[in-house]
Amino acid sequence: MKIGFIGLGNMGGPMAANLARAGHQVTGFDLAAPCPDGVAKAASAGEAATGAEVVITMLPNGAILRAVADEVIAVMATGSVLCDCSTVDVESARAVADQAGAAGRGALDAPVSGGVGGASAGTLTFMVGGSDTAFATVQPLFDVMGQKAVHCGASGAGQAAKICNNMILGATMAVTCEAFALADKLGLDRARMFDVVSTSSGYSWSMNAYCPAPGVGPQSPADNDYKPGFAAELMLKDLRLSQQAAEAVDADTPMGARATELYAEFVEAGQGAGRDFSALLPLLAARGRG
Repeated sequence: MKIGFIGLGNMGGPMAANLARAGHQVTGFDLAAPCPDGVAKAASAGEAATGAEVVITMLPNGAILRAVADEVIAVMATGSVLCDCSTVDVESARAVADQAGAAGRGALDAPVSGGVGGASAGTLTFMVGGSDTAFATVQPLFDVMGQKAVHCGASGAGQAAKICNNMILGATMAVTCEAFALADKLGLDRARMFDVVSTSSGYSWSMNAYCPAPGVGPQSPADNDYKPGFAAELMLKDLRLSQQAAEAVDADTPMGARATELYAEFVEAGQGAGRDFSALLPLLAARGRG
């Protein structure tokens, strides 16, 4: 396929490279990041999208997505699909889908799970909202970039799935870190706690696959001085999107709200900036209830 790829940072760069390696004709654009090998460089988002059958975006937020959509939709091929893999607010995803539809283009909101490692390895999971036709068009590209693509429903459903998933993740990681900090103060060895919890009712992805305690369980960012696999700033962004969505539909999410407050404190006080979201553990372990 002829593909335009806009946003070639830590996630988009490897995704575009995998598409190029698979034999697709990929033209990329980013304001700062370089084009990976095999990806032709465009001077603008519009140039990257001109005549493309599929345009993939990986962008920081909904406002930037809307601005890029304004630039690219008109120059895309007739019947093409704009596939946004960013994590943005549901309202922006639906607005861009409506804009694309009015111009005779398809649109998908397809945020991802799997982090930079998954982007590089081509093992991402895509949560996708949009029409059956648009999903079928992009499915072969999802197969290159990831291990699974779930069609969640109409436009906005992919973003809804992503923010609900990451609200669970944020709250679960927070309480996992709290439990290790409590175990420390109770004199319980971290490795023995992991052995119990990882095979008991406290089992979770945060504990079993991404343990926040260094030297315990499988390798995780905790074993690399909490260098980000998933940055605390990105978790805060996703949690804030979950609360924005909850407010819009009058949903009561007290645990999600508290997790948002905790990560805001963690990131904005400076302790979490540039660190993995599991680095809550050393913070909580060092302080008391006050």
